[in-house]
Amino acid sequence: MAEQQIRFEDGAAYERMMGAWSRIIGGIFLHWLSPSPGLRWIDIGCGSGAFSELLVERCAPGEVQGVDPSEGQLAFARTRPAARLAQFRRGDAMALPFPNGSFDAAVMALVIFFVPEPAKGVAEMVRIVAPGGMVATYAWDIEGGGRPTEPIDAEMRAMGLTLPMPPSFKASRMENLRELWKGAGLAAIETREITVWRTFADFDDFWATTVTSASVAPVVARMAAGDVARLKERVRERLPADAAGRITYGARANAIKGRKPG
Repeated sequence: MAEQQIRFEDGAAYERMMGAWSRIIGGIFLHWLSPSPGLRWIDIGCGSGAFSELLVERCAPGEVQGVDPSEGQLAFARTRPAARLAQFRRGDAMALPFPNGSFDAAVMALVIFFVPEPAKGVAEMVRIVAPGGMVATYAWDIEGGGRPTEPIDAEMRAMGLTLPMPPSFKASRMENLRELWKGAGLAAIETREITVWRTFADFDDFWATTVTSASVAPVVARMAAGDVARLKERVRERLPADAAGRITYGARANAIKGRKPG
C-alpha cells in the first residue's frame, strides 16, 4: 500500500460518494454514543458537513462547530440546512482554534487516518473538551478491507496497481485506536465494529459514483482505456446484481469512545 496524498477539494463530488456512506454509518455511530441533548459538539475534519448535519438532525445540540482544512469542502457544508445552527471554519486537527474545555463532545468521523500525527489530533480533542466530555471517532478498517471502495481497490491490487493511502491509515486498526485513546489519558473507553450496507440502482450507478472517490479517481485517470475497461469488468464480476439489477455491498469501520477524566 502506498502512502500518497489524497485530497478532498470538491465538496459536491465527495458528497455523492462518501457523504452518503457517512450518513449511513454516522447514524449507527451516534446511536452508540447515546448523547444527551444540548451538548456543545465539534466535528473535526467535517468535510462536506454530512456528519455535522446528522448531529443537528438527531442530537438536539446546543452548538456544532465544524473544522476542516479544505475551503472547497467547507463551502459545500455551508449550503446545508444544518448551517442554520452549525458553523464551519478552516482549521488543523492538530492545532484546533478553540480554547481549552470549549466543548462537551469532540468527534472525528472517518478522519483520523488523514491526521499526519494521530496522537496529536487525539490530544487536541482531549484539550478542547471539558472534564467529563466525550472523545470519539470511527474510521474505515482500511487494512481489513473495510473501505467502501474495496471492491475496486481489491481488483486494482490484483492488477498490480498502486493505491494512494491516507498518511496514517494504520491508525484505523482497532488495537491502534485503543492505544491512542489510552495514551491520551481517556477513561471509560469502549470500542465496536460497525458494518453498513449500501444499495446502488445498478452496476453503472455504483461505478459512476465510486470511481469519483479521491483514492480511486487519480489511479483510473492514469490508466489506459483498455485497462479501465478490464478493471470495470473485473469489479462487475465481483459484485453480482440481484434480480432487479441492484448492487448491494458492505463497508466496515472501527469505532471508539472515551471520557476526559475530571
